[in-house]
Formats: sequence, C-alpha cells, structure tokens
Amino acid sequence: MLLVLLTGMPVILCNMLLQSCVSIWSIRFYIKHFHHKEGMIAGVLALFGIIIIVLMGNLLQILLWGILFLWLGEFTNLKEAVYHSGVNFATLGYGDIVMSAKWKLLGPLEAVNGALMIGLSGACMLAVLQHHIRKQLGKFR
Repeated sequence: MLLVLLTGMPVILCNMLLQSCVSIWSIRFYIKHFHHKEGMIAGVLALFGIIIIVLMGNLLQILLWGILFLWLGEFTNLKEAVYHSGVNFATLGYGDIVMSAKWKLLGPLEAVNGALMIGLSGACMLAVLQHHIRKQLGKFR
C-alpha cells in the first residue's frame, strides 16, 4: 500500500498544481475579457470560456494518470490507459478494465483526486456565474 501511495502522490501533487493554475487562469480569463461586460451573451460567453479552460485542465489530469498507468506497464497503449484513467477520475467505476492487484489501489486514489479536482472546476465556474449574476442584479438597484 505504501508503494501505491508513493507512486500516486506525485501525480496527485502535479494535478493539484495544474488545477490551481487552471483555476487562476480561468479567473484571469474572466477578468480580462468579461469582467466589465454585461448582458446574457457576455455571461454565456464567459461561462463557455471557463468551461473550456477547466475541461482542458481535467483532461490533462486524466492524461497524466493514464501516462502513469502506461509507465507502470498496466496497459499496452495510451488509449486504454487514458480510458481507464477517465473512468477512475470521473468516479464512473465501470469495472470493465481492472488493473493488476499490485496497482489496483491507484484507481480509488485517482477517483478521490478526480472528485476533488472536478469539484474545484465547478467552484471556478460558480464563482464566475455568481459574479455575473451580482453584476446584473446591481443594474436594477
């Protein structure tokens, strides 16, 4: 179990760093392009931009886990490794592909990582939405 933790933790730390950067980039994107704009179109475009940014960040994190699985020899090609990683990261848990007993615990470790990182992605989107709503409500006061 210690080997699994020592193997998975660097990927979790990389994902935390990546998600932190993506979160900051998302907010900066909003401030730079939409902070002072009003109306429904501006809100939709701002959210769309943020969703694209956080989605790309989550997909990169899935890829990092997939690369680890490939490097460990659990899969013979990147496509299968990334598929398995995506299922873990999104906490779907299909169970159609199972890793060896030695590395099986990386699945739940990635699932916890994915749940936290997807939650932070949602928080970024919600922050932008709340700011836009407050801005719209301020027009009517």
